[in-house]
Amino acid sequence: MQSVADLELAGKAAIVRADLNVPLDGDGRIADASRLTQSCATFRHVLDAGAGLAILSHLGRPKEGEPDPKLSLAPVAAWLAQELGIAVPLTQLADSKRPAPGEAILLENTRFNKGEKANAAELAQAYAKLGDVFVMDAFASAHRSEASTVALAACAGAKCAGLLLAREVDALQRALARPERPVAVVIGGAKVSSKLQVLEKLAELADHVVVGGGIANTFLLAQGLECGKSLAEPDMTDDCKRLLERHGDKFLLPEDVVVAPSFDAEAGEAKDAGAIGPQDMVLDLGPRSAAAAAELAGGARTVIWNGALGVFENPAFSAATRRLAEAVAAGDGYSLAGGGETLAAINRFGVAGGISYLSTGGGAFLEFAEGRELPGIAALG
Repeated sequence: MQSVADLELAGKAAIVRADLNVPLDGDGRIADASRLTQSCATFRHVLDAGAGLAILSHLGRPKEGEPDPKLSLAPVAAWLAQELGIAVPLTQLADSKRPAPGEAILLENTRFNKGEKANAAELAQAYAKLGDVFVMDAFASAHRSEASTVALAACAGAKCAGLLLAREVDALQRALARPERPVAVVIGGAKVSSKLQVLEKLAELADHVVVGGGIANTFLLAQGLECGKSLAEPDMTDDCKRLLERHGDKFLLPEDVVVAPSFDAEAGEAKDAGAIGPQDMVLDLGPRSAAAAAELAGGARTVIWNGALGVFENPAFSAATRRLAEAVAAGDGYSLAGGGETLAAINRFGVAGGISYLSTGGGAFLEFAEGRELPGIAALG
């Protein structure tokens, strides 16, 4: 990919597709600005190079073509104006004009425009009128073929990767294509079905695989153990058995777990994995399993982490995820973490500074790790 750092931008206008899909609180205020902060490097580069800046992004999941005031990018425009130190007006596509050098505009939520999700060429051509260069910097949206990520690349005068997208790809390639060994893969979350392909791919790469969350419960079923009322997918046990037949020596499966009657319980009870009762819900790894996971990940030269090991939002079931996060942050290997739940846990436990790279991608992170071609990146070729 050509990088925006390789282009002469003076006197031009750049259209930057960023991912500014930040969470908003009940009052419409930005709850977590980390994605905005990471995107600003590209914005500043364009402005400092003497170019105009037109920013595109989606926010939330409005019904396409039907503007929803609750999902307006107005709070983002205000945040960017303060951060960049210049006016960043929020504009409608129909009223938008090419920004002059040193000027910036933020277009309203791309999903308010009909044809965005359908990757419509006509809509992309309207976007393309705003500048000379298309800069794709939205890694978290690179797995989607949309008008502002793919069709725009096809009709723009020039196209390149933004600084954030280039960093994301470099970080993923370092972990996936040329990792130092041993490699520890940590996969948590609710469902095996949503992460089966990435499990299969990363199990081939890894020296050690740690599973947690509801995924670990399904592996317990595959071993012939009970998991009570726990979140699990009985119809996925054959897939888990197949993975264990091929890579069982790499998998660290729970020896003990923390159970409780419900997600909101104030305390849990540690039990051996073979002693789970019919009324139990498995909500975290037990202390022995948590210690083993932390030791493997903390001692690895490369760590790839997606998903929490338990219901970390409840302090009663956060011990395993916290212990893992602290071990990875304290380790001297290269660590790559991705996915909203994973980053939320890392931020909650205050260890972000110890993680080598925090990916902004969720679905894109997983699809890249699976070895799939991401259309938003392929369009830059």
